Amino acid sequence: MVTRNAVSQISKIREEANQFIITELKEHGVEGLVPSHGDIFYHLFFEERCTMNDLAEKIHRTRPTVTILVNKLEACGYVERAKSETDGRVTYVTLTDSGRTLEPAFREISEKLNTIVYGDLSDEDATFFEELLTSRYARFTQGIGEEAYNN
Repeated sequence: MVTRNAVSQISKIREEANQFIITELKEHGVEGLVPSHGDIFYHLFFEERCTMNDLAEKIHRTRPTVTILVNKLEACGYVERAKSETDGRVTYVTLTDSGRTLEPAFREISEKLNTIVYGDLSDEDATFFEELLTSRYARFTQGIGEEAYNN
């Protein structure tokens, strides 16, 4: 029987995953951060620096939202900002040494989370699962969802 409650299930999974992340961060002695800060850390762990605009694009958030997130990380001493030397409109964000020290904890938490999500799935099922989620997300981001609703 198809119940058509995928959005409700996705919402519940997101809530549980976010609570898991917050709990794990606390166990690593990191308090005051929220899961959306992890998106910023993720990109800064792999890149020396990012512009605020690049971060907004990469984490699918508005620039004002990224500004709020970066403000908090800066207040905690995890990132610092610097204006571009060639274009005063561009602001770069980089991790501080304190921010870099969180990388092992973030990797461990990510591995635990992936074990919960993918642990009992075969590689084939995991790939199908991701493809299915990606295709559903695309229906919203490419306007297909609205088009389907209006038809």
